[in-house]
Amino acid sequence: MSIRIALHHRTRYRFDREVQLAPHVIRLRPAPHCRTPVLSYSLTVEPREHFLNWQQDPQGNRLARLVFPRPARELVLTVDMVVDLVAVNAFDFFLEPDVERFPFVYEPWLAAELAPYRAEVPAGPLVDEFLAAFSAARVADPSGPRTIDTLVALNAAVKGRVGYLIRMEAGVQSPEETLALASGSCRDSAWLLVTLLRRLGLAARFCSGYLVQLAPDVVPLDGPPGPSRDFTDLHAWTEVFLPGAGWVGLDPTSGLLTAEGHIPLASTPDPASAAPVTGLVDPCRTEFDVEMRVDRVAESPRTTKPFSAEVWGRIDAVGTAVDESLAADDVRLTCGGEPTYVSLDDFESPEWNTAALGDDKRSKAAELARRLLAALGPGGVLLEEQGKWYPGEPLPRWALELVIKQLRLSGPP
Repeated sequence: MSIRIALHHRTRYRFDREVQLAPHVIRLRPAPHCRTPVLSYSLTVEPREHFLNWQQDPQGNRLARLVFPRPARELVLTVDMVVDLVAVNAFDFFLEPDVERFPFVYEPWLAAELAPYRAEVPAGPLVDEFLAAFSAARVADPSGPRTIDTLVALNAAVKGRVGYLIRMEAGVQSPEETLALASGSCRDSAWLLVTLLRRLGLAARFCSGYLVQLAPDVVPLDGPPGPSRDFTDLHAWTEVFLPGAGWVGLDPTSGLLTAEGHIPLASTPDPASAAPVTGLVDPCRTEFDVEMRVDRVAESPRTTKPFSAEVWGRIDAVGTAVDESLAADDVRLTCGGEPTYVSLDDFESPEWNTAALGDDKRSKAAELARRLLAALGPGGVLLEEQGKWYPGEPLPRWALELVIKQLRLSGPP
């Protein structure tokens, strides 16, 4: 499946008077590890009079640093990009043999490099109780449960424990608060999962990005129906580092692994350094609004949405025009290829599978050739000639060829 979409995102801040804008950091450009192909990208900033420098933070995320020399009445950030949503298999990775079972220990050099993502988050008894209940629910296995099964189960457990809600307050809830309330926004669930993974000894990071969800072509027979319309929004999820696979995304809001609809913007050890926009202004009253839209630009045919009747009509018309042109110019077409025949009586012997020659292949081929000649072209010619000569074989193979008026059939053994 491949669907090309145009994503539009505009954030507008209106101030009740002219204010001085301190330097701002914008994290609204797809991160280098984004698996969704980004065909074009633009960031437009108002006021027009500003200085913009693209940088990379310590984690390699792309960020824009804005400096405004003059006071302004509003700040408008507009992102436009075109991406190809090509289906991604979220489980398309391999693990190193020694980490296929959980728990495992990172190599010392890798543990040192992952230190910022392994720092434990302050937690309390609710986190301990949650992990204890999760561990008790896992089926005992002398060799340890599979790592990927453990991660899928933990992701689903957070999704089942935390009810999703749209929370307009700034910041991220503590893991204890999220578990106590049994509810939170996507960023709260993501930070809780980061905390749990680190308590289990794994390297995990917080990720902010865009989530694109398209309305399905057909209503699924089971499971959730999916969105009724195409939409996009800012979202947050978790990434865990697995040797052999690298960073693997887990979305505790949906309980699924991340796929082509997840477009990462910033992945960091702490949520504060992944905020889409950070900066200060003079004290003032501010009006804030966000516009987000996704439009389909091009779609490839797929099993759930094949060619329309109109498109099939155009294809058929082109085929008819080609046939008429070939007929008008008296162009004759032949059918190439080598049809393969197998003996009905002895189809398991080597000569009908892997061997070039055998006791019966030559005689049965001659009988088949004569019957084809009689049925398809009486009066034609049966040629017995030299066939292909393969390297390492002492003699060339034989071949039988039928030459029939306006029809030529041939085939080596």
